[in-house]
Amino acid sequence: EVVRSIVERRTGSEREFLRAIQLDPSAGNAHSNYATHLSARGRHDEAVAAAPATAWRGPSVGRWGLFAGIAIVVVVLDQLSKGWIVANLEPGEGMVVLGEWLRLVHGQNSGILFGMLPQSAPIFAVVSIGVTGLIVVYHAKAGRGIVTTIALALLLGGAVGNLIDRLRYRYVVDFVDMGIGSWRFYTYNLADACI
Repeated sequence: EVVRSIVERRTGSEREFLRAIQLDPSAGNAHSNYATHLSARGRHDEAVAAAPATAWRGPSVGRWGLFAGIAIVVVVLDQLSKGWIVANLEPGEGMVVLGEWLRLVHGQNSGILFGMLPQSAPIFAVVSIGVTGLIVVYHAKAGRGIVTTIALALLLGGAVGNLIDRLRYRYVVDFVDMGIGSWRFYTYNLADACI
């Protein structure tokens, strides 16, 4: 009865060993049998640890599809939203969406994020091409997790969206203007939000 209660509390190979002691009258000294069992189990664990693990060969085809799909959706939505702004608002013109909290304003950013380094769009177009290549390479090497794949896809889509603007207009179209009263956040776009 005592052995049965011990067996019910154990798992895996310990349970099998305790059952063997209970059912086999010739089990003899339980302490030495258990030590032999642990020794054999240790050799098994060492063999499993020494076996060569299958090397990760990069993201699966499905993961690459997700990566590309998210990036493409970001680029398409970004370019559609910027196209609407360019077609409907003159540079500097705006429209109220949610009072003073949210406005759409047609801005032209010839620099980098938040208007830093103005008049440098051509230089950052070249830098953006390199960055997009690095994002893809990094995904190939580190895209094991779904969160990493999604984050890198958003980053890639945003980088490509702004790269298209730099090559097309020689500036990036920004349009989201948020703030309270006279305090305004930097104007940005969908690509910036994804980055």
